[in-house]
Amino acid sequence: MALRTGDHSQAATNGLKEKVLTLDTMNPCVRKVEYAVRGPIVLRALELEQELRQGVKKPFTEVIRANIGDAQAMGQTPITFLRQVLALCVHPDLLNSPHFPDDAKRRAERILQACGGHSLGAYSISSGTQLIREDVARYIERRDGGIPADPNNIFLSTGASDAIVTLLKLLVAGEGGTRTGVLIPIPQYPLYSAALAELNAVQVDYYLDEERAWALDVAELRRALLQARDHCRPRALCIINPGNPTGQVQTRECIEAVIRFAFEEGLFLLADEVLAGAPAGRGRRAAARAPVTHPAVARPPVQVYQDNVYAEGSQFHSFKKVLTEMGPPYATRQELASFHSVSKGYMGECGFRGGYVEVVNMDAAVQQQMQKLRSVRLCPPTPGQVLLDVAVSPPAPSDPSFAQFQAELGLAPDMFFCLRLLEETGICVVPGSGFGQREGTYHFRMTILPPMEKLRPLLETLSQFHAKFTREYS
Repeated sequence: MALRTGDHSQAATNGLKEKVLTLDTMNPCVRKVEYAVRGPIVLRALELEQELRQGVKKPFTEVIRANIGDAQAMGQTPITFLRQVLALCVHPDLLNSPHFPDDAKRRAERILQACGGHSLGAYSISSGTQLIREDVARYIERRDGGIPADPNNIFLSTGASDAIVTLLKLLVAGEGGTRTGVLIPIPQYPLYSAALAELNAVQVDYYLDEERAWALDVAELRRALLQARDHCRPRALCIINPGNPTGQVQTRECIEAVIRFAFEEGLFLLADEVLAGAPAGRGRRAAARAPVTHPAVARPPVQVYQDNVYAEGSQFHSFKKVLTEMGPPYATRQELASFHSVSKGYMGECGFRGGYVEVVNMDAAVQQQMQKLRSVRLCPPTPGQVLLDVAVSPPAPSDPSFAQFQAELGLAPDMFFCLRLLEETGICVVPGSGFGQREGTYHFRMTILPPMEKLRPLLETLSQFHAKFTREYS
């Protein structure tokens, strides 16, 4: 079709004008997004690395990256068992190889049976492979001392960040003075400020008390909430525990107070518990590169940094556990989403982007909408799902891979038993490895010096713990 002279002139003129998408015409919300851990400083670091490679003289010989919790980029070696299972799932022909232990093969075969076409290359369902969600639910039950977890309330995700953004998308609504406000701690992890800017929500800052080791004060929450109601509608409260970047660990009393506050003020609780859980030994190494700032007390395997709890007397409590133990009306009505990831802690598998969110007391119709929203992206990466499955259910003492797994974590099985015994019961005994024992056997040593009135309950408690420990790891 021929263009009229005027149309042709206009088209030519348009060709000389600015591009359709410019800084002035792009989404203004995206322009507001900032992400400090990968911001201008990091870009300059990349330039400096390139200059060093080109032989440019600097007052230093290398750029040391301490900006982001990328453990393997800083030299942490992968856990062999995790990578063995993943390799077997990615390339099942290796199941015939004699170079892989039988328990890794069994784990891989179990996961592959749950995949479409028995292949990791197939899509999973949008919320994540059912088998893996069931394993995550069992992990949560163990972590929380037997409190039930429903796999249908668990959504696997592309790292914890993906799940956090999904929940924020569900929460954001309104315009002007009715725009959704989200209370976030200051200092915060910049994912929150970035996501809220992108979604055009209102960031409501509440300040942690640096003079009290970055403690969270409910009075400060109330101040921030009351001020925010003048210009937005606060609907959610984000808690980062252990803190990132501050590293503080909230006491149980503080968590209970936060839950009461959220309940009374009608706020949805977002519990970012990602900086929280590594087995003892290796957790010390991983945490040295993470933003946790207190000296460590070694603890048994859990998720991410939940057990990189370092200050004397500190202990990680999940919001789900505390909420449930508080009973009605909190346990039955307070809405909660808690997030976890395989990116940190003893796994350090950042690049595979595995994580999950568990929702509690979410409206059933909204949960269906969440499922719909997740389905738009089809499914989280299946390799990340595999690593998550292995991370929440590591080898048991009876498995062929257990010895190597524990050795890579720097913790002998009898030391693990004694640490668990001490932290769960207060009974202090000594691992048999300190005295010598036949290879492949594990013991502990205790005295019988306590008076009879203490010795009898001690032995009863020890017997109960041993039975529980055996059930959990056999």
